[in-house]
Amino acid sequence: MSSSPARLIAFHLPQFHPIPENDEWWGKGFTEWTNTGKAKPLFPGHDQPKVPTDLGYYDLRLPEARKAQADLARKYGVEGFCYYHYWFGGKRLLERPVNEIIASGEPDFPFCLCWANESWTGIWHGAPRRMLMEQTYPGEADHRAHFEYLLTAFRDKRYITVDGRPMFVIYRAWQIPDVKAVLDFWNALADEAGIPHPFYMCVRTPDLDWNPLEHGFSATVTPSMPRIRHWISWAEPVARLRKYWKDKRKLPHIFQHAEVMDQMLAENVSGGKDYPCVIPNWDNTPRSGSRGVVLQGSTPELFRGHLRRALDRVKDNRPEERIVFVKSWNEWAEGNHLEPDLRFGHGYLEAVRDELARAGG
Repeated sequence: MSSSPARLIAFHLPQFHPIPENDEWWGKGFTEWTNTGKAKPLFPGHDQPKVPTDLGYYDLRLPEARKAQADLARKYGVEGFCYYHYWFGGKRLLERPVNEIIASGEPDFPFCLCWANESWTGIWHGAPRRMLMEQTYPGEADHRAHFEYLLTAFRDKRYITVDGRPMFVIYRAWQIPDVKAVLDFWNALADEAGIPHPFYMCVRTPDLDWNPLEHGFSATVTPSMPRIRHWISWAEPVARLRKYWKDKRKLPHIFQHAEVMDQMLAENVSGGKDYPCVIPNWDNTPRSGSRGVVLQGSTPELFRGHLRRALDRVKDNRPEERIVFVKSWNEWAEGNHLEPDLRFGHGYLEAVRDELARAGG
């Protein structure tokens, strides 16, 4: 663990390299850069497309790209990356970057995994009923195989831990049949392997009446973004925008970041075991077009205030549990990233560095 006053862990999308499945579904060479680069402004003042600067349009098959990400994150105080991990009944996708990080030992930068256990559909492209890869749970043999795969990561000296326990995040834990029995089974396998029981974390949905702490989880992560759909109606501003948009096309859901920022940090409902997850920015119209959601007017200064409140929330926790997640390091087609872009440069990273210094000061 770093000497920072808080443990800032950034979710990381390993989508930036071609795979055969995406070639088949979306065309040869498709990556997240495809959506990012083709984005266009959908209303006056819409900041699209997003253009990366320092790291460029990287390919995560390259060790140099992975090292450059880690070096930049470390420079500004990010403790580690939480890589999205995909397991579909034994089928893995986008696994190459993490597999190579583990096999090579490089970059020497902390990491953990988040099982993004949801089906892949064509929803980003207006085809929600098109099933690309279904998330299934075939049973005990599959859970054993999954744990054996995870074990290689858990044993890595760079793997992020809490009190020596490897941190493992599950996105939609409530969808796993009898998830407590699954975690108990994994704990038994951990005992057999001679490692501590993992520190299981669940991404909490505030509107869902399901308590992960009653199902074998050690803690929860509460993201900021999903709640904004319920906060405020922007029908009137959207109507005004339509007047000035010549072709009257359907607009995405638009929220003024400055207006909703104070409501973006969910209440702590888990007695100190609920870790905040902050977002620097959001605009997923490169993926979803007019079906997307835009936090209009996002700036590093707005993010700074959001991050400050999250850091204040965890300051009284034990050092091991002063955890704050950031969504995300590099979800460019969601307009959701800390990586430098053409408009703000290192602004979001500088906010991270400065707020960590304030919290430690």
